[in-house]
Amino acid sequence: MTYLSEVRTVDYHTAGEPFRIVLSGVPEIPGATVLDRREAAAAPAIDRVRRLLCHEPRGHADMYGCFLVPPDDDGAHLGVLFWHKDGYSTACGHGTIALGVHAVERGLVEAAPDGETDVVIDVPSGRVTARVRCSGGRVEEVTFRNVLSYVLARRVPVPGGHADLAYGGAIYASVRAADFGLAVEPARLGELIAAGRAVKAALAGHPATRHPDDERLSGVYGVIFHDELGPGRQRNVTVFADGEVDRSPCGSGTAARLALLHEEGFTGTLTHESIVGSVFSGRVAEARDGGVIPEIAGMAYRTGEHRFILDPRDPLGTGFTLR
Repeated sequence: MTYLSEVRTVDYHTAGEPFRIVLSGVPEIPGATVLDRREAAAAPAIDRVRRLLCHEPRGHADMYGCFLVPPDDDGAHLGVLFWHKDGYSTACGHGTIALGVHAVERGLVEAAPDGETDVVIDVPSGRVTARVRCSGGRVEEVTFRNVLSYVLARRVPVPGGHADLAYGGAIYASVRAADFGLAVEPARLGELIAAGRAVKAALAGHPATRHPDDERLSGVYGVIFHDELGPGRQRNVTVFADGEVDRSPCGSGTAARLALLHEEGFTGTLTHESIVGSVFSGRVAEARDGGVIPEIAGMAYRTGEHRFILDPRDPLGTGFTLR
């Protein structure tokens, strides 16, 4: 019997958010840079693999993963294209953390059993570094150093209130949950998704959502609802793409939050909780060029390895989503 070529993956979660790394079974993705390859990945033969792995019954509406591709040059160890149920994103902090763990655990980057090792990764928004800390030969924590992150606009009117716009590898609209009569709690998730979709729709085409240098990085990717828990501590949920929910505190979203907080005078470490109670810690490593270089720390854990196929007789094909 003839099947779609076998697709092999290794799966992780970072603070509860899934990350499926594709090891084989993807056609070659052309392009001179990772950002170019992101556009090329929309080709049907390539995007078919994304849909197969992301849609039900092999995935779900909140699935997340990546294709590994060559880096832009010899200065990086890996290149990566991040994907979700609606397409390809420009940045992913939780995925960068998982890739750091993967690169060290699988020996893709040589690491000492004790100490820190830098895994340099080219993503569509630029070059990032996952600093992997090991103890006794085991990965203990990963801190990723992000691209330049900065504030784009303040108090942009949206349905229900105002949003602050900031870039952290992708553009995020940041709002206080309480301003919308909400709280970052699992019981309010449906309302948060609906509000996130409304805010994103209202900002479509807004001048402040244009990336200043590359139109391919423009547009609001996610809406971050946050609650204040005390000095230097917030709880957030990021509703991204078309109603997807980040179970982690959102790495690139945390970078965008740090850019906003730094502009407001915050200089400490942000303890950033997710809607499921997991935590990233973030700080501004340096301020420069009108923005900041954030560093966000967390950990990823391997959850399984898979060999996926598609039976040509299967009437569901590459699957479906219910949201």
